Amino acid sequence: MTLTAGRGPLSADPAGWFSPPLPDGAVYAEPHPRRVVAVRAGRTVLDTEDVVMVHRRGHPLSYAFRPDAVADLPHEPAAEAPGYVYVPWDAVDTWFEEGRELVHYPPNPYHRVDCRPTERGLRVTVAGTVLVDTRRTVAVFETALAPVLYVDPAHVRVDALRPSATTSYCNYKGWATYWSAVVDGAVVEDLAWSYAEPFAECAVIAGFFSFDATRAEVRAELPVSPV
Repeated sequence: MTLTAGRGPLSADPAGWFSPPLPDGAVYAEPHPRRVVAVRAGRTVLDTEDVVMVHRRGHPLSYAFRPDAVADLPHEPAAEAPGYVYVPWDAVDTWFEEGRELVHYPPNPYHRVDCRPTERGLRVTVAGTVLVDTRRTVAVFETALAPVLYVDPAHVRVDALRPSATTSYCNYKGWATYWSAVVDGAVVEDLAWSYAEPFAECAVIAGFFSFDATRAEVRAELPVSPV
């Protein structure tokens, strides 16, 4: 994520530009001096600090390892990092980076999340009922992604929300719980989400709600990119 996804500099739709332009298919690889551990069937099958991180357009962010570190794990040569190999993410049960369990892909060292208390307005309406109408919000600016507003539950009609079975994971914020709105018999599934125990860098939004503008009438005063 970040360099190659969203509107990152190596994505298919970058927010900015290079001068002179980079050639199509440019790949960025660099040493990643962190301890990476993989566990399969309860046994550690990879444990190394000799890691290269590879950013390839159209591919998830990838670790590359020395062949002698991967033992009998399935692997293939990393053309972009000579002398290193890729290991499929699903070849093991669990990945760790410096003690943090990972999900889906490695965390990107160029991905940043800034949570800024703000007076940007947020109004959310479902079936004619206002669930949120406040200017006391937190703007979350996340590298290569559009900014999003979060709001303290004290400013939300929480009586109209119920937790759904949906969850999602973010390598930079943690596990999210989703919430559906129920208003006068109308149900809007997964209208909102929140992080009950976000990572320390996002602690300011713990328990706060954000709302999906594609599922209800959501008016959020957010900056618009000029590009």
